[in-house]
Amino acid sequence: MINKLEEKIASGKAHAGVVGLGYVGLPLAVELAASGMRVTGIDVSNSKVAAVNQGRSYILDVPSARVAELVGKGLLDATADFAAVAGLDTINVCVPTPLRKTREPDLSFVIDAVDALAAHMRPGQLLILESTTYPGTTEEIVLPRLRAAGLEPGKDVEVAFSPERTDPGNKQFAPRSIPKVVGGHTPGASAAARALYSRCIDTVVMVSSTRVAEMVKLLENTFRSVNIALVNELAMMCDHFGMDVWEVIDAAATKPFGFMPFYPGPGLGGHCIPVDPHYLTWKARAEGFEPRFIELAAQINAEKPEFVVAKVADALNDRCKSLRGSKVLSLGVAYKRDVDDVRESPALDVMALLLDKGAEISFSDPFVAQIQLRGRTLRSVALDRATIAGADAVLLLTDHSAFDRVAIAAAASLVIDTRNAFKGIAGDHIRRI
Repeated sequence: MINKLEEKIASGKAHAGVVGLGYVGLPLAVELAASGMRVTGIDVSNSKVAAVNQGRSYILDVPSARVAELVGKGLLDATADFAAVAGLDTINVCVPTPLRKTREPDLSFVIDAVDALAAHMRPGQLLILESTTYPGTTEEIVLPRLRAAGLEPGKDVEVAFSPERTDPGNKQFAPRSIPKVVGGHTPGASAAARALYSRCIDTVVMVSSTRVAEMVKLLENTFRSVNIALVNELAMMCDHFGMDVWEVIDAAATKPFGFMPFYPGPGLGGHCIPVDPHYLTWKARAEGFEPRFIELAAQINAEKPEFVVAKVADALNDRCKSLRGSKVLSLGVAYKRDVDDVRESPALDVMALLLDKGAEISFSDPFVAQIQLRGRTLRSVALDRATIAGADAVLLLTDHSAFDRVAIAAAASLVIDTRNAFKGIAGDHIRRI
C-alpha cells in the first residue's frame, strides 16, 4: 500500500490536501501545487475558501498571481466540506495551536480537525500533522482518534509529524529552501512523507519518531525565546548602568565565533515564540520535570512592555509632561516588521498599558488597518507631518521598512525607539531603549 502511495506521489498523480489555509497552510498548498500535484485546501472559513477559488491570496508572502495561475491550471482549489477528504491521498493538517487563558495548550483545533478527517478517511492515505505542539501529541491525540474511526495507523493509514518553519516577511529564505524535518510513526510513514515533501522542499531531514520531530520545533522557538529574554534583560541592565545596549551588541557581534547576536525589543511577539515554550513547559511539568530556565525567560519577556511604558513616562517627564493626557503615536502594531500579523504582538501590550495610565493612543501601520484594544476599535492613521508633529511622543514599536525615519525624526518633538530603527539619525529628541 505504501509503495503504491510513494509511486503515486513521485509521479505527481497523488491528490494532496491541506487542512487549514492560514499563514502555514496556504503557502504549503501553493508549493505542493507548484510541484505539479493537484491540491485541495480545506478550511472552515468560507471567505478563505472563496478567495482561493477566485485566485486571490490573503497572505502577504503569497502573491495572488501565483494562486490565480495554479487555480487556472486546475492544480489548486479549496472547500469547506470535509467530505472531500475521501478523494485525497495525502493530508497535511496546519491548524492553530494557541494557549488557553491558563497558559495551557489548547489542542481543540487539532482535535476537531482530526475528528472531522477521520470520519471521511480511507485506507491508503497519509496524514501529516504540522501544527506546533508538545512531544507526544501525535501518539496521544491523533493515533487514538484514527483507531476509534476504524483506521489502524501503520496498517490502514500512515501518520507523520513535520513541524512548520514559516517565517512571515522573510525575503531571504523561500519555502523551498527551508529544510523540512519529518518524523514518521512507522518507516512506511517516513518514506511516504519524505516523498511528498521532496517534491517541493530542497532538503528533507528525517528523524526517528514523531516525538522527536515535535520536540525539534519546540527547541527552535524556545532557543529564540530564551536568547531574546537574555538580551531584553541586558537592555534593562544597560539602561540601569547608563550604557547603550545597541552599541554593546554591535561590538560583541564582531566576534567571529562563539557569539550569535540577538536584539531587544518591546517584548516578545508572534504566533510561535511566545506560545511554543509553554507547550514544552506544560508537558515537562506533566512528566514531573520542572523547566525553571524556560519559565524564567518567559517571565522576563513578559515584563518588557512595562519597562517600555516606564521609559515613555520618563521621557515625557523630562519635558515637563505627564503620561496621563499625553498624545502617544505608536508606529507599528504587527509583531514584526513588514507583516500584517498582530498575534501576541508586544505592541498591543505596550499600548494597552499606556491606555491604562491615561495616555491618548493612536497608531499607524501600513499593514494593519484596525485593532481592538481594551474594548475600543482603533484605526490606523495616515503618517503625515501634521500627525507626527501633533503627538507628544512618537513610539516606534515595529520597524516597518515603509517608515521614513528621517522624515519622522524631523517632524517629531520626541521619538522613543524600541527597535534601534533610528540608528545614525542625530537628535537629542530621539531616545533608544
